[in-house]
Amino acid sequence: MHVTRFDQAPAYFPPAHYDMRCLRLQGREAGPSEQLWLGMSQILPGGRTDSDASPIEKIYFVVEGELTIETPEGEAVLHAYDSCRIAPGEARALKNNSNKPVLVVLAMPLEPPK
Repeated sequence: MHVTRFDQAPAYFPPAHYDMRCLRLQGREAGPSEQLWLGMSQILPGGRTDSDASPIEKIYFVVEGELTIETPEGEAVLHAYDSCRIAPGEARALKNNSNKPVLVVLAMPLEPPK
């Protein structure tokens, strides 16, 4: 078993993420993992990411707040306990258009599919 205490979760700084605080909860620098890593981000009001695609699937789970996810097909507004899958190669942008912080969990495989 590997436990990561929230107050000891390491921060990470992905490019093209603005007004966000990102923490690794499991995997990568937070500890051992063979399949995936888990992170949590706080997105401040007005915070966002640039639109970007990667070869790795992403799963977002909103813990609190209101998160807008924009893809080429349109946008969806997620609320607490809503989740969203972004397919490999699908471009996405995250936005907090509200006046409250958003807390979102991200789960991603360590490697793209073979």
